[in-house]
Amino acid sequence: MAIAISAPGLVRGGTRWRPSLPQSRSAIVNWTGFALVIAVTLVVIAVPLIAPHDPLTPVGLPLQAPGKNGFLLGTDSVGRDIFSRVLYGARSSWFAALAVVALGLFIGGLVGLIAGATGGWVDATLMRITDGFLSLPAPVLAIAVVAALGPGFLHTLIAVSIVWWPFYARLVRGEVARLAARPHVEAARLAGVSRFRLAGRHLLPGAVPNALVAASLDIGTLILTLAALSFLGLGQAAPAPELGADSARNLSYFLQQWWIPVMPGLGVLVLALVANISGDCLRNLMKTS
Repeated sequence: MAIAISAPGLVRGGTRWRPSLPQSRSAIVNWTGFALVIAVTLVVIAVPLIAPHDPLTPVGLPLQAPGKNGFLLGTDSVGRDIFSRVLYGARSSWFAALAVVALGLFIGGLVGLIAGATGGWVDATLMRITDGFLSLPAPVLAIAVVAALGPGFLHTLIAVSIVWWPFYARLVRGEVARLAARPHVEAARLAGVSRFRLAGRHLLPGAVPNALVAASLDIGTLILTLAALSFLGLGQAAPAPELGADSARNLSYFLQQWWIPVMPGLGVLVLALVANISGDCLRNLMKTS
């Protein structure tokens, strides 16, 4: 009687066994999203070193096509390097979106934590204020705030931050209220744990993951929102490099020198795409962890 001997793990059920890799491939894809974010962040940090020219200074003949005379994306109507302007515009858009998300997450998270952990009339009052902000059309409110404060990049950030925090307040409040009903939280409360320690030690850590996922998915939307406001003339004043404003100021060249308004728009597209991919990757990692 012949006995077949095989290496462990190589033969299973009469067929050659191959390891299943969907989970590892998914992990690679998810971490690739984070690598894209890190790469974009490093690029925008290093823009002063990467940009070949000053974005405000004419360095060549006007209206040169992409690739001509060493200008990768061509020149604009006054001879400024479009590639340098796109890099500096992407830098301001990326950091502005991160700043608005961080500020909105801090304010909204604090409001949601206090409301969910305290309950009663405090919860009702804070949520009615939040509902008041949510009932207003965010773009119109942001435009109204910028119009009241005056055009400017800082004013645009303030306006968008004012309309962005209520989403996080609602999200964190819901998570905290759900966690407050858990047995371990009830046990901690019965053990005499202070309300402050209960919120910081038992409730906040459970609400952070979903809030971070929502914030990461919002970065792409914020980049588009800031670009739209600057497209409407509510961003930095000319000749500051800004992606939305550069597209708007040069729309008259679209039919003949298309690259002048299109290249800044492509910069917005790339930033929003990278932000959305990273948000999806973070969400997938949170689901599998």
